[in-house]
Amino acid sequence: MPKSHFNIKLKDRYKLYVLLKDKAVFESELQKNGILFYTDIEEQSPIDGRTRFFLLDSDLEKIDRIIIENGITAHIESHLISDFRSEKKIMKISILIAITLIGIIILLSII
Repeated sequence: MPKSHFNIKLKDRYKLYVLLKDKAVFESELQKNGILFYTDIEEQSPIDGRTRFFLLDSDLEKIDRIIIENGITAHIESHLISDFRSEKKIMKISILIAITLIGIIILLSII
């Protein structure tokens, strides 16, 4: 488990929320780049689907680069941002199922 720095909550910092699927990659990249962070997993709801990180304002540019280079879905305290890549796959599957059902109905009505 990565070392968490509680004292970050006492400095100039911001909160960043990272989806659980990206949490391990994000933490790994923070450690590789020597960026201090604090995460309070015990205080968060697991239903939420995201992890809150406290990060120093001075590391903002490095963190932005990490997020962009690794395709991490993250956001600050605001409404949850959907992962559009996942939604795109679901939409394609839904359309394929709908077309298949319509095709079956048309074939059944012809017969």
